[in-house]
Amino acid sequence: MKIVITGANGLLGRHIHLHLRAREAYRDELVLLDRHAFNDDATLADALRDAEWVIHCAGINRDSDERVEYGNRELAERLTQALQGVAASPHLFYANSVQRNRDVPYGRGKLAAHQVFADWSERAGGRYTELVLPHVFGERGRPHYNSAIHTFCHQLAQGEELAINGGGQLELLHAQDIAVATVAAFERGQSGELRLQGRLMSVAAAAGKLVDMHRSYTGDVIPDLRDAFDLQLFNTLRSFLYPGYYPKALKLHSDDRGALFEGVKNRNGGQAFLSTTRPGITRGNHYHFNKVERFLVVKGQAVIRIRRLLDDHVQEFHVSGDAPSYVDMPTLHTHSITNTGDEELLTMFWSHEIFDPENPDTYFEPVLNPDASD
Repeated sequence: MKIVITGANGLLGRHIHLHLRAREAYRDELVLLDRHAFNDDATLADALRDAEWVIHCAGINRDSDERVEYGNRELAERLTQALQGVAASPHLFYANSVQRNRDVPYGRGKLAAHQVFADWSERAGGRYTELVLPHVFGERGRPHYNSAIHTFCHQLAQGEELAINGGGQLELLHAQDIAVATVAAFERGQSGELRLQGRLMSVAAAAGKLVDMHRSYTGDVIPDLRDAFDLQLFNTLRSFLYPGYYPKALKLHSDDRGALFEGVKNRNGGQAFLSTTRPGITRGNHYHFNKVERFLVVKGQAVIRIRRLLDDHVQEFHVSGDAPSYVDMPTLHTHSITNTGDEELLTMFWSHEIFDPENPDTYFEPVLNPDASD
């Protein structure tokens, strides 16, 4: 099976890519296109030839009114012309918007692109699914572009005052939920309109929730994460705090008896365990989609290494039991810890949930040698 994702560098395209990449049945079949590929006939044709599944996330959200309205239709026309040119009739998914019926340039452009795809499906016999999406958010979105959520997270991370439209309304849906729904629709062969539902709330309520989470977290208390939506919001917020917020030093209370520090304070439980590691040994080399995981060295010397998926840059944090500080692992980043000292390393690991072997949310990938996971 050959799977093509357009707009693969964007928020939704990237999350769908990472979701498929983590699934063995799909990870080796992915072809990724950014918007610039639509300017190269040969590249587009090669990518689409023999494709069985195309997920079209590429789009123009912000530009001149004319570019927003006609650019999205143009992308759809370029895609369907290329499909026709290589005689491909895949199952096509189009990331449309709930704003498609609004009489504004963006709405008109998105609706026109949908009509291009619907006409192609009828003409070419390809299956077509229109994903009708509300406000999409997720880790590493672009502030002042993708969603008000990303703007608020950026402003909180930078210590800026939030600009809140008190009367605005949002229907929020995390990009990974869209990825899950897209795979499920493909596997059951669903075509036609697929309207995905998000969480309804006012802009002010969303901003208030993020402010409360930020205040709690920067006060060293993990907020209540029992609601999956709250967990998604919190992980999005944390993605904007990384890497500058870490390692976060803990207050050490010392007297003639010894020392004490508070390793984790949280509002909904979780699981903690201690682990010893011999000199030169590395633990980890995995990533998570949802899990909040804390590394805290209690004794010894170590380096924590973190690499964002699909990126080559490795961030290093040198930590010591002599000055306890924690690093919370960002989601969609592979991470490891290596004992760099001469003695046994003692580390406390904590996660916001009790480990479930049936749903571990843990995916192997080396931090320093990504090719080893292929």
